[in-house]
Amino acid sequence: MGQSKVLYAVGRAVCAPIFKVFYRYKVINKSNIPNDGKGYIIACNHMSYSDPVLLGLGQKRRLNFMAKDELFKNKFFAFLIRHLGAFPVKRGAGDGKAIKNGEDIINEGNLMTIFIEGGRSKTGELMRPRSGFAVIAQQTKAPVVPACITNVGKGIFGKRIIHFAEPISVEELGLDSIDRRALKGAANIVMGKIKEMREQDSNDYSRS
Repeated sequence: MGQSKVLYAVGRAVCAPIFKVFYRYKVINKSNIPNDGKGYIIACNHMSYSDPVLLGLGQKRRLNFMAKDELFKNKFFAFLIRHLGAFPVKRGAGDGKAIKNGEDIINEGNLMTIFIEGGRSKTGELMRPRSGFAVIAQQTKAPVVPACITNVGKGIFGKRIIHFAEPISVEELGLDSIDRRALKGAANIVMGKIKEMREQDSNDYSRS
């Protein structure tokens, strides 16, 4: 069951004005995701259920998401999110099927999005990065685009900043091999970029 181009387009058209009003979102460096038909991995922090939609609204290409398998227990909701590009992963279980799905998406020239912390941060603070994305990057040689969603302001005056960094090649990530040290190093490099973007955007937009 693959992504529905029509449903994705309709969902984007419906969500764009609503999210603009409620989240006042701003996108930075959307051009860092090349529109060249090649496969890329977007590795992002995760603090809200709205994050997948915000990332999808942040650039032109359609996204595919690795999502926790609990979201697929409801048949209707599973049908919906599958057609919007999500596929399940069993967290903490070394889910080989999910990794293979991610590799197939990349090899077909599409974008695969993964929340690098392995789950949603309930405090809003960045959590320890997981290395699942690095396994897929090493196998497919796909560049990784770090992304950061930052919540600035409070209440009705708050806004979301969606910031994309420049793609990082597997060579720059040190993924010449797939050993634990290399995977951990790659995860730390990407999380370092996310931390830089969060600090920058918190400083630049907290008073805007």
